[in-house]
Amino acid sequence: MSSSFRVPRPGSRVRGSRTGKPVMALLDLLGRRWALRVVWELRGDPLSSRALREACGGVSPTVIGDRTRELREAGLVSLEDPAGYVLTPLGRELVDRFLPLVAWSERWAKATRAR
Repeated sequence: MSSSFRVPRPGSRVRGSRTGKPVMALLDLLGRRWALRVVWELRGDPLSSRALREACGGVSPTVIGDRTRELREAGLVSLEDPAGYVLTPLGRELVDRFLPLVAWSERWAKATRAR
């Protein structure tokens, strides 16, 4: 993790919240470059660092390293040697919570194309 960044934690000051409301801490964490994409790509089978970089469109090893460290510290991702990175039960629950948003985004895309 870059030395200038802290992993957002509920109860601590985060972007958008002085009090660290849990939802604001989550949005801060997932709003970091490539964080949400990493979580999304790990929704299936475990991925090595290289496979994860490729799944994310060739993002740099430094960025993948930073994001996976932050997501591991936040309890959403773990490193299962030799399988690679996987979502924790909490990370899987987060992806399950995103699925209705995925469906909504498809409806939104259709509606905006219809204009």
